[in-house]
Amino acid sequence: MKVLHLDTNHPLIIEQFAELGFQNDEDYNSSKQEVLKKINHYDGIIIRSRFSLDKEFLSKAANLKFIGRLGAGLENIDVDFAKSKGIFLAAAPEGNRNAVGEHTLGMLLSLFCKLNKADKEVRSGTWDREGNRGIELDGKTVGIIGYGNMGKAFARKLRGFDVEVICYDIEGGVEDDNARQVGIMELHQRTEVLSLHVPQTASTIGLFNAEFIEKFHKPFWLLNTARGKCVVTEDLVAALKTGKVLGAGLDVLEYEKSSFEDMFIDNQIPPTFQYLINAENVILSPHVAGWTVESKIKLAQTIVDKIKKKFC
Repeated sequence: MKVLHLDTNHPLIIEQFAELGFQNDEDYNSSKQEVLKKINHYDGIIIRSRFSLDKEFLSKAANLKFIGRLGAGLENIDVDFAKSKGIFLAAAPEGNRNAVGEHTLGMLLSLFCKLNKADKEVRSGTWDREGNRGIELDGKTVGIIGYGNMGKAFARKLRGFDVEVICYDIEGGVEDDNARQVGIMELHQRTEVLSLHVPQTASTIGLFNAEFIEKFHKPFWLLNTARGKCVVTEDLVAALKTGKVLGAGLDVLEYEKSSFEDMFIDNQIPPTFQYLINAENVILSPHVAGWTVESKIKLAQTIVDKIKKKFC
């Protein structure tokens, strides 16, 4: 097996592939067009999000047997075409789900306790106790959209709080001891904290828009550690201004490049993002919810284990 590594990952993936007898070639700098010229020589590809593996690319990969993506989703791969060619696809949501669950909870508690605002003020010499009076999570209803690996991980982190956790998913029967599955109408009626844990698909792009927001019966807090394009930022900002959305924790942004390595597609800061930067009830992080020291190891090991089980 000849494997082409297109993104840097934990070295264990190369070490363990070598132990399996695989030939590892690393190319972290060539353009997509340059990779296209040689991809027919490879049996496997290991990638994060450097560029898309579209139909044109996969058509050139005549000998490709597997693609390992060190991440939760496969949105940068033409999944249908890959499957039609018999290519084995391995993602690794198991590898960073715990990290995502912890990060999501951290954002929520930081918002409720106004930690970012308070920290900034104290550092600048302002001691405002009343202005930094927080609210408690206990007694709230947390709604989770997308109850797969990431949604379930967040629900597990909430077990130590006196909260009700409800979940909505397009698949039936996904509830467990940590969350009760509900229909979309009950989600809209009861949610006070909304956390998105959906993959990026045609049906989830722009999911969180003005029409969707207005269906909620109560003002609510938003957490998005899923994909930036699931939220229409302009509509979120409008809802923050009216108070329909009380605050937001955003690890992902609509403006991210598809590689997730840079923020703005055209290097221009949109006015809506400028609002988010200045808003005291908004916490931002650079797509790092699943980006921990431990998850780097777990992601690599998950891919190795899946490919080893399939081919060895």
